Order: sequence, then C-alpha cells, then structure tokens
Amino acid sequence: MPITGKDVKHAAQLARLALTEEEIKLYTGQLQRILDYVEKLSEVDTKGVEPAAYTVPQRRAARPDTVKDSIPPEDALRNAPEKEKGCFKVPKIIE
Repeated sequence: MPITGKDVKHAAQLARLALTEEEIKLYTGQLQRILDYVEKLSEVDTKGVEPAAYTVPQRRAARPDTVKDSIPPEDALRNAPEKEKGCFKVPKIIE
C-alpha cells in the first residue's frame, strides 16, 4: 500500500505538526521505505522461532535491598512549612 502525501499530512495533523511541502515529500519517501522493509520482513519464514520480548538477555538493574539508618526526624522536618509534635502538619482534608 503506497504512502501518499495525504497520509503524511493526516499523520502530521494528528501530531499537531506543521509541515512544509518539502518535508511532506521527504517523509512520504521515508515512510514508504519503512513500510517496504516491513513488508519484506513479513516474507521471512519464522516457523519454529520462539517469540522474544528482548533481543539480548536482560539484567536486573535494581540494587539489592539493604537495611540502613534513616535520616534523623529533625533533618526530615527542616524544610517543612509547618510541623507539630515531630511530624509534618498538613491541612485536614476529611469532610
């Protein structure tokens, strides 16, 4: 299915982009090449190939949990706009 300038204008309108005629021609060609490549990929025989979420093995990036001391309450409350009895004082919101 060929991409037309009308398709590019419509996508640009949805994205709230103002494109010049030169940009429309450029993006029309680029999008057509992308779709041609995807069509070519659909011809590849993938029978027996397991689906994969990632192309490379993933490592857990999170650090291990360790117990540490908390900051002292006076440091936590240092910049509080209001405090009362060692706690943050906030407006009552229950009606």
